[in-house]
Amino acid sequence: MCGLLTYVSACGDASQQREGLARALESIHHRGPDETGVRVSGDDVVLGFKRLAFIDVENSHQPLEYADGRYVITFNGEIYNYLDLRKQLAEVGASFATEGDTEAIVAAYHYWGPEFVSRLRGMFAFIIWDRFERTAFAARDQFGIKPLHYTVTGRGIFVASEKKALLPFSAAARSGDAGLDPAALSHYLTLQYVPEPGTLHVDIDRLESGESLTWKPGQEVQRHRYFRPDFRPTPTDSPERLFGEIRDVLRESVNLHLQSEVPLGAFLSSGIDSTAIVALAREFKPDIKTFTAGYEVDGYSEITVAEQSAKWLGVQNYPALITANDMMDALPRIVWHLDDPVADPALVPLYFVAKKASEQVTAVLSGEGADEFFGGYGIYREPLSLKPITSLPDPLQKGLRAVSKVIPEGVKGKSFLERGTTPLNERYYGNARIFTEAEKSVLMRQYDPAVQYTDVTEQHYKDAAYLDDVTQMQYIDLFTWLRGDILVKADRMTMAHSLEGRVPFLDIGVFDVARRIPQELKVTAKGVRKYALRQALEQVVPPQIVNRPKLGFPVPTRVWLKGLMFDWARGILADSRAGDLLDLAYVDRLLQAHRAGEADNSRKVWTVLVFCVWHAIFVEGRIDPRPAPAESALLTKRAVRQR
Repeated sequence: MCGLLTYVSACGDASQQREGLARALESIHHRGPDETGVRVSGDDVVLGFKRLAFIDVENSHQPLEYADGRYVITFNGEIYNYLDLRKQLAEVGASFATEGDTEAIVAAYHYWGPEFVSRLRGMFAFIIWDRFERTAFAARDQFGIKPLHYTVTGRGIFVASEKKALLPFSAAARSGDAGLDPAALSHYLTLQYVPEPGTLHVDIDRLESGESLTWKPGQEVQRHRYFRPDFRPTPTDSPERLFGEIRDVLRESVNLHLQSEVPLGAFLSSGIDSTAIVALAREFKPDIKTFTAGYEVDGYSEITVAEQSAKWLGVQNYPALITANDMMDALPRIVWHLDDPVADPALVPLYFVAKKASEQVTAVLSGEGADEFFGGYGIYREPLSLKPITSLPDPLQKGLRAVSKVIPEGVKGKSFLERGTTPLNERYYGNARIFTEAEKSVLMRQYDPAVQYTDVTEQHYKDAAYLDDVTQMQYIDLFTWLRGDILVKADRMTMAHSLEGRVPFLDIGVFDVARRIPQELKVTAKGVRKYALRQALEQVVPPQIVNRPKLGFPVPTRVWLKGLMFDWARGILADSRAGDLLDLAYVDRLLQAHRAGEADNSRKVWTVLVFCVWHAIFVEGRIDPRPAPAESALLTKRAVRQR
C-alpha cells in the first residue's frame, strides 16, 4: 500500500514544479512512511511516491523506470497474480530487474497495451508515463478498492491517491464555498457520501472503479471502462457443487491475499464475513492475529462474540474499547483522512481497530464486499416482501398508489403500499437514505430540485435492466454504496495508521463465482440472506456464527447524541461557518428533538456534523488535524523496524 502524486506537464515546466509537488506529497506520508521517491523525467513529468513495502522490500523502489527509461510508473496496491503475469511476459521477451509486482504492470503495458488491465487480479491504482508516445495512462481496479483522484489545469494534469495532495493545485480549493459542487453536496446529504466520479470540489474528480484514463498534453482526458460487473444468475441442479466452488475460490483468494514479507493480521467482528476470512487465513497462517472494536454500551459491542470466535478458531484477539470522548476527539483527524465527508459512523471503530492493529502488523484482511457479492443486506429482502403488490397488474398498482397517498402518516400499511407501488429504480438508490428531498429543501440554502438522487443511479439501472430486482440492487450497490462508502472508509481508516487493508471477498475470481448465484440462493423466501455463502462456510466458521445477524462494528451514536455528545454536537453547529450553505438552526432543532425522544434523528444530525467538521478543515482552515511531524517520524520508525 502506498501513495502517489504525479504531475504531467503540457507546457514543459515539470522540473519547476518539483518542489511544490514534493511538499504536497508530504500530506499523504501516512500512506507510505517506508520510503519517499520524487523523480523528474525530462520537462514532461514529475512523479512523487510514498512507499509502504510488502513484496521485494529491498528493491522495487518507485518511481520505477522500464525499457531503458521509456516508461516510468507509480503504483499503489497489490497484484496477486503478478508471478503468473511475469511468467507470461517472459515468454514474449520481457526481462525484469526486480522481483516485485510493479515492474510486472509496466512490462504488461509495454508488451500487451492498455488492454492488459483486464488481466490484473488485485487492488490497484497507478499511472504510467510513456516518454516516446508522450502519453499518460492510469487505471483503477475493478471494484474501486484503491483510490485515484485527478485535476486538469492550464499547465497539465495532476494525479494522486488522495484529494488532499491535489488541493494546492486546485483553483476550486482556493475559492472557498464558491469552489464547492452544490450537486455533490446535495447527493451527500441524501447518500451520506459523495458519489463517484465527482468530489465536493468542482475541479477535482475521481477515476471510477473499473476505468482507465489516457491523457496527452494538449488533449482532453479520455476515460475508458474496461470492466463492468456482469451478473449472470444461473439456475443450478446441484447447489452443493456451487457451495463448494464458493468455498474453494474464497480459500484461494485468502491465500493470495496473504502474500507479504511483513506481518499480517485480520479484523474480526461478530459476523460471518470477517470470521470466514480469519478461519480460512489460519489454514495458511495459524498464528494470525485478530483485532476487534467495541464499546461499554449494551447492544453495541462485538468484542465478546469476536473473542469467542477467536478462541474457537485458536487465534489471538486484541480488542479496542472506544469511548464517547475517543469518538469526539478523533473525528477531525478521521474527516481529514477522508478528503470528502463520509457520514458512516462505522468509520470510528474502524479507525480505532486499525490503530490497534498497526501496533503489531502492517496489513490486515477484512470482510468488505461479501454483502454486495452474495446478497447480505437486509434491504435485499424487499423485492420478495413486496411481491404481493409488484406482481399485480399496473392499473391495480396505480389505484393502490393513490390509496397510499391519502392514508395518514404513521398508519400501518402506508409505507408498504408506497414502496410496493414505486418502481425499483425510484425507491432504491443504496443503503443510506438520510435527508428526503423535502427535508433538503429546508436544510439547503440553495436547494435545486433539478438535482435528484436518480442522477446517480439512472444509467446503472439501464445497464442492469436484464437482471432480477435483487441482483439489480447488488449491481447498484457496486457502483454506489460499495465504492462510495465501504471502500473509502476501509482505505482511509487503515492508511491513517500506515496499515494496508486487504479485502479477499473483492477478488475478480470470487466475483466470477458469485455472479452466477441465482436469486433464491442469495435471499431465500424465508428471508435468509447470503444463503449460498452461509452454506459454503458451514463447516469453516464457528457454529454460532453461521446464521448470526450482521452487526458490522455498530456505533452508539444514537445513544451518545442524547447525552455524552449532545453539548459537543451543539458546539460544532454553533461554531460552524457553513451557515451560508446549510440551515444549521434547523439541524440544532433536529438534535434537540432527538434528545427529547421525539424522533431518531441521529443519522441526520451526524451527517451534518461530519460536513461541518469537513468545512472547518478544508474550507475555513479553522481546524488543522494533520499528524504532527513527530507522529510522522514514529510511523517511519515503526515501518523501518518491521522491515
